[in-house]
Amino acid sequence: MSLPESACEIRAAVAARQVSAVEVCRRALDRIAASDEALHAFLHVDEKRALARAACLDANPPPHAPLLGVPVALKDNICTAGVRTTAGSRVLEHYVPPYSATVVERLLDAGAIVVGKTNCDEFAMGSSTEHSAFGPSRNPWDVERIPGGSSGGSAVAVAASMVPLALGSDTGGSIRQPAALCGVLGLKPTYGRVSRYGLIAFGSSLDQIGPFAHSARDMAAIFGAIAGRDARDATSAADAVPDYTAALSGDIEGLRVGVPRGLLDDGVEPEVRGAFDAALKELQAAGAQLTDVVLPHAPLAIPVYYLVANAEASSNLARFDGVRYGTRAEAASLSEMYYATRGRFGAEVKRRIMIGTFVLSAGYYDAYYVKAQQVRSLIRRDYDEAFTQVDVVAVPTSPTVAFKLGARTADPLQMYLSDVFTAAANLAGLPAISIPSGLTTARLPVGLQLTARPFDEAALLRVADVLERRIVMPRPGGVSI
Repeated sequence: MSLPESACEIRAAVAARQVSAVEVCRRALDRIAASDEALHAFLHVDEKRALARAACLDANPPPHAPLLGVPVALKDNICTAGVRTTAGSRVLEHYVPPYSATVVERLLDAGAIVVGKTNCDEFAMGSSTEHSAFGPSRNPWDVERIPGGSSGGSAVAVAASMVPLALGSDTGGSIRQPAALCGVLGLKPTYGRVSRYGLIAFGSSLDQIGPFAHSARDMAAIFGAIAGRDARDATSAADAVPDYTAALSGDIEGLRVGVPRGLLDDGVEPEVRGAFDAALKELQAAGAQLTDVVLPHAPLAIPVYYLVANAEASSNLARFDGVRYGTRAEAASLSEMYYATRGRFGAEVKRRIMIGTFVLSAGYYDAYYVKAQQVRSLIRRDYDEAFTQVDVVAVPTSPTVAFKLGARTADPLQMYLSDVFTAAANLAGLPAISIPSGLTTARLPVGLQLTARPFDEAALLRVADVLERRIVMPRPGGVSI
């Protein structure tokens, strides 16, 4: 029997002992070895531990494990006990956590095999993975282009079929934007749906861990495994976790899709807009109803996000001083040690810390941070009002396709605008998904983003399932899935 590709097929085949977990794991490791020199999706591959884990699963398979024998990759800001976790930074270059994040524990309980840690923008601050201290990842559709960020390595690992599933984190679009640019599914859950315990914090009121996958069914399987209340994360929600797989009915008859057309007039590339419009027609053909909606404060999402997120980053990264956390630089005095240690932060992280410190400082706090939080409330209110008329809101995930490496590194504002359609969901705490919606004439992927009511990820997955049946997306290299 040939080895299955999807996570659900792998789980079924391993459970039936048609294939072994070791065989599946070995194939994933071989694919990583063959492709990762060119793509740089991984910062660390844990071959020995992964194969040992697979052998244990073959010898004693846990009953009813939804991810039995499935290889999974983790963004390198998710702590894994005994495995180096760097967050893409020289400051944590040698950090080995003594504990694992809750999501890692839940993946292991579900029978998954963690094969390695993926590349990311330093401390998850970036939209291209070019701000990783260990070099950029590359898009498998065109290695001269960025894969998106900050969870670029995880998106590449799934898009290039190194692993069927991966986890990333999303603070302003860091799952959805690379998912769109690499042609895979990427889900940012409702704030509080997935535990943040063990995630190296960037913006604590914005961060969420979420999955990458090729199919809605695979995504439903991993999302159901990691979601739910965690006593170690006070912000995690107590709402019961539904059976997300059961939501994949193939039926969206009567689903109301809101389209804020006023947001699409500027900055959206023509082929991105064309793919978006074509995806909306597919939804209509499947029985959905399109309704124009207005989100008056959505254009303010980027400035609000970069005030709130940077303020929280300034506070969260204060701990990396060489005394409490981080690699300590040797120096003659305490002040010189602080300076040299924190000087190891990359340019983008320094920029965000300085902005965040400024907006929290006396004399500017009310004018910037408080005002940003007030507008943040208005952004959430706009969505609440829209959801009285519609079930989901649709926009392109990214206004552009993947751009060339180096094209925006000297222009932070243009880089920040990559998240123009994604940041609002984080500010509002809402679930959002990027769904592949086609290729441009240059064979570059385009993504459709849908945002739903709080804790209605099931609706997003149902729509994703319908669209993947109607829009056939190849993998890089032309293999259909």
